[in-house]
Amino acid sequence: MNASPDIRTQLEAFPAMQPARAIRDTGITGIVLMDSQIDHTTGLLILREGQPLDIYCTDMVHQDLTTGNPLFNILGHYCGVNWHHVPLDEGDSFVVKGAEQLRFHAVPLDSKAPPYSPHRHDPHLGDNIGIWVEDDRTQKRLFYAPGLGHVDDRIHAYLAQADCLLVDGTFWRDDELIEAGIVNKRAQDMGHLAQSGPGGMISVLSALERPRKILIHINNTNPILNEDSSERAALADAGIEVAYDGMDIEL
Repeated sequence: MNASPDIRTQLEAFPAMQPARAIRDTGITGIVLMDSQIDHTTGLLILREGQPLDIYCTDMVHQDLTTGNPLFNILGHYCGVNWHHVPLDEGDSFVVKGAEQLRFHAVPLDSKAPPYSPHRHDPHLGDNIGIWVEDDRTQKRLFYAPGLGHVDDRIHAYLAQADCLLVDGTFWRDDELIEAGIVNKRAQDMGHLAQSGPGGMISVLSALERPRKILIHINNTNPILNEDSSERAALADAGIEVAYDGMDIEL
């Protein structure tokens, strides 16, 4: 799921991704992109050596990565890209190479394309997605959405029916970056739903009884990274976990 800039560190920490069956080898058989954001795609360049990359993404993300941020074009001069179209129609699903027992369903999200996208100010369906994953063997269901800027009734239905949620934990406050003097942008301006405040992520998640609730994609300005903070305690009281490196989740 995505390819962040620190993907080399992730691979080194996970032996299963280093099978060493050949001089150049990888345990990665497919990459599913949620969007075309730099933080979610730059790691593709680290994977450029060896065989073509099987990448699953929407038409809009493919357009961004061949125009505004032409990573796919660059990779074409190295390993190459096998692009797999991700469908967006309700009820459509797709299978990822190497994980045939899982069914993936793209869930379009109300968020923003990155600044370099040709349609930054002209939103399209498929600029950003979450992924609903269902295991045919156990019927367990996971919803993954690192860029969740708005929760409407449609998205709420996915949240309520999942067994586990891995969702946007980027910011604690909507004005977090402004207060820190970093940039004059609110979380909402960047396509993220802050945890605190009316209608925030805590309010949304605490009302859900079924799923295990885990925050991911946490910015380094977010006070929940401090395990002794009052903000972290508020999450614990609401039954919400914070993801950490090396975390194992079994459904």
